[in-house]
Amino acid sequence: MELRTAASPRDVKHYTTERLREEFVIEKVFFEDEIRLVYSHIDRIITGAATPVQKALKLEAGDELRAEYFLERREMGVINIGGDGYITIDGKKYTVVSRDGMYIGMGKKDIVFESADASNPAKFYINSAPAHKTYPTVLIKRDGVAGEGEVVIKPENKAELGTLEDANHRTINKYILPGQVESCQLVMGLTHLEPGSVWNTMPCHTHDRRMEVYLYIDIPEDAFVMHFMGEPQETRHIVMRNEQAVISPSWSIHSGCGSRNYSFIWGMVGENQAFDDMDGVDNKDLL
Repeated sequence: MELRTAASPRDVKHYTTERLREEFVIEKVFFEDEIRLVYSHIDRIITGAATPVQKALKLEAGDELRAEYFLERREMGVINIGGDGYITIDGKKYTVVSRDGMYIGMGKKDIVFESADASNPAKFYINSAPAHKTYPTVLIKRDGVAGEGEVVIKPENKAELGTLEDANHRTINKYILPGQVESCQLVMGLTHLEPGSVWNTMPCHTHDRRMEVYLYIDIPEDAFVMHFMGEPQETRHIVMRNEQAVISPSWSIHSGCGSRNYSFIWGMVGENQAFDDMDGVDNKDLL
């Protein structure tokens, strides 16, 4: 597990491109037959992935958590962006197909990730936050019919926003949030931009009450997303490639413009779970 410290906006405005990437970008998230994680001091979020191919992968706490097991004091959200796979939690096996997810509550001890087909392995993207209470573990389906211990994303949590004229026609799929899947502080979802649209989260915003991590996906090899961060009057940009993640502190905007359409997974951790609790920034005030 890699450890990263918090950063002051007064310092960040002096960073070089290399230093920006060192502090905020997770250059490679998915490693074949490994679980790799990044522990950030910013709201204590853990970001990473389990990528089982030839073998099952068991989640361990590691020395960094000083815990008996990974979710002893934590909760976790997972979204699978690869082939179909399985997550076994304390002996109960869940089938998690591509673009479905899971919320795993505090106190679950044995968590194992597997792929259904090694030629098309699952890619389990993980966000984890400190927890104070145990909420039910839930399999989250993007579509279909829910069985016991499962939910299907509600129609009102599949928000179609923006327009092609503004180059931001997108659908926001909200996986983990109050009223659908309860959690202590983790909120998580996936946004897909339609062809011809390239802007996400614009007009942009900050939210002092929580931080956010983006994982950019569905980007062809020759394409990119220009991710914008920093204080509204001290903006910086970072070039993001497919399956790279970027950490956004509470004081920073977090917006992007791609060379073509793409998708991204967002995960928020902090004090307030209200999705619309944002401090908006007018486009004319950006510098």
